[in-house]
Amino acid sequence: MGQLVDGVWRTGWYEPDAKGAFQRPPTRFRNGIDGPAPGRYHLYVSHACPWAHRTVITRSLRGLERVVSMTVLDPRMPDEGWAFRAEDPDPFGTSGQLPGKLQDVYRRNDPKYTGRVTVPVLWDRKTATIVNNESRDIMRMLDLDFAPTAEEPLEPSLAPDELRADVDRVLDAIYGPINNGVYRAGFAHTQAAYEAAAHELFDALAYWDGVLATQPYLCGERMTEADIALFTTLLRFDLVYYSHFKCNLRRLRDHANLWRLTRRMYQHPGIRPTCQLDDIKAHYYWSQPTVNPTRIIPLGPDLEPELSAPVDG
Repeated sequence: MGQLVDGVWRTGWYEPDAKGAFQRPPTRFRNGIDGPAPGRYHLYVSHACPWAHRTVITRSLRGLERVVSMTVLDPRMPDEGWAFRAEDPDPFGTSGQLPGKLQDVYRRNDPKYTGRVTVPVLWDRKTATIVNNESRDIMRMLDLDFAPTAEEPLEPSLAPDELRADVDRVLDAIYGPINNGVYRAGFAHTQAAYEAAAHELFDALAYWDGVLATQPYLCGERMTEADIALFTTLLRFDLVYYSHFKCNLRRLRDHANLWRLTRRMYQHPGIRPTCQLDDIKAHYYWSQPTVNPTRIIPLGPDLEPELSAPVDG
């Protein structure tokens, strides 16, 4: 774990605030695409990362797998940051750098870049620049801006006009206490910061479990970006957050309606292939020695049978 400072890698963990609370640095690249030309744009992702997973799911559901190419990074992240796998190297790097690190991509965009090196990254082949590294922006671009180039989408728009305001409201509501809340609990440096994050997290889970008692999805009767953004956190909850991040007041499986949503989405034919449970466990337990110094990856839990069980309602 670390960051680039004037193009030079510096190893180091996240700095907490004065109360010991985790502070997520803002994403740095927030541009849009210059037209949805097939083959021009490329995604750098990790199957392990919930933020990147959002974009992989959206790309799949919206029929863009042959429109936007993709490179999957190694789930085990060394001190030098996200690394390319030998079988899936950087398609735009030089042979001398292979397999290389994601920091090489950020430096290729700006040799003097200062900041964290994160996924997802939307890359423009034509201009050799990073377009965007904010998952929420990339989801929306894949859903709307690339729609004219989609090939046999499995789902209609995930942010349709009539629901967009509601989708954005829910995305805002779940980000702080849930999507980022698990990290605020797991990366807290003080007992008070941890407890505040954990209580806020479980209060929010209880609230949305109640919402889902009366409707199948967060915004009503159809799947939206909000469900995808929540799903990538929920999928990782009992697998890693419950133990690794000490989010253990209750399991996700103790929230009947959230668990039903998780299983329903997991079993979707456009989502299931994007869910790499072994990569998720390997990443968190191996890549975060500040939380797990031994880097031992636990054998369990085996959630596949329960995730694949038939869903009622």
